[in-house]
Amino acid sequence: MQFFDQAAVAHALPYPALIEALAAGLQQAIESPARSVYTPNGDNSAVLIMPAWKAHENMGVKLVSIWPGNSAKGKSAVSAVYVLISCEDGNPIAVLDGTELTLRRTAAAAALAGRILARKNSQTLAILGTGSLSAPLAVAHASVMNFKTILIWGRDVKKAQTVVDTLASQGITAQASSDLQATLAQADVVCAASTATAPFIRNDWVKPGTHLGLIGAFTPTMAEAEPTLMPRAQVFADSRDAILQKGGEVLQAIQQSLIAAGDIQAELAEIAAQPQKAWRSSDAAITVFKSVGFAALDLIAAELVFAARPR
Repeated sequence: MQFFDQAAVAHALPYPALIEALAAGLQQAIESPARSVYTPNGDNSAVLIMPAWKAHENMGVKLVSIWPGNSAKGKSAVSAVYVLISCEDGNPIAVLDGTELTLRRTAAAAALAGRILARKNSQTLAILGTGSLSAPLAVAHASVMNFKTILIWGRDVKKAQTVVDTLASQGITAQASSDLQATLAQADVVCAASTATAPFIRNDWVKPGTHLGLIGAFTPTMAEAEPTLMPRAQVFADSRDAILQKGGEVLQAIQQSLIAAGDIQAELAEIAAQPQKAWRSSDAAITVFKSVGFAALDLIAAELVFAARPR
């Protein structure tokens, strides 16, 4: 059995290759049952168990710890470990750093959706939030789209500047912002990645033509954008089933009868299968990609890591 630490996972998953692997892998037959959620402390911290498998090939199981209070302590709010198992004989074949795996596959899935759904002349990317996903989201999007400006917004501009500095070390120029309304007024592509329990993206601040990736709200009670935005938008999902169970502001919009479940126009596998299709109704349309994560993405990424192992 092999072990892949954070550096090994990162090395095996450059974003362009991972994005293409997700686009292709989502067309395969992967069983991805609903994740199990446990709250050992009886608060908003949680442990998720996420399995997925391809019959007679491989199965993966991810254990994810989500401790929102860690952000205030300067620690990552999300950590994980991933176990890859052979479906031929049932033996574990690899253990991977699941935190790096999760960050990269989440950022890559959002970038895949953005590449297809955003306007082709998009020039400004805005990342909302300063947590561990902020830099990966910027790097992933910049790897497949040509932005002239990248903005990092955070309530604490010092934390936003830290993300800017991290990106600079990777050769990406960005600017810190503390004015959300002004940031949204400039942005063509927006990605929000937070643990917000109350919406901070106001409906009337999102301009026509924006592509908005809502990546952070992963439970029915969390929200990054106001649910009232959804009737204005073309709504897409990483997984319909997952969104209808726990999809934050999109699920809330459905529950409030602002939109119907059938208004989710497609999921990631569908848009990845037809990347040349004109998914946007017009350049003025607002597109929303809602992501809560699902286990097939992890399995595709883990197999890519395993395939890159020394022989």
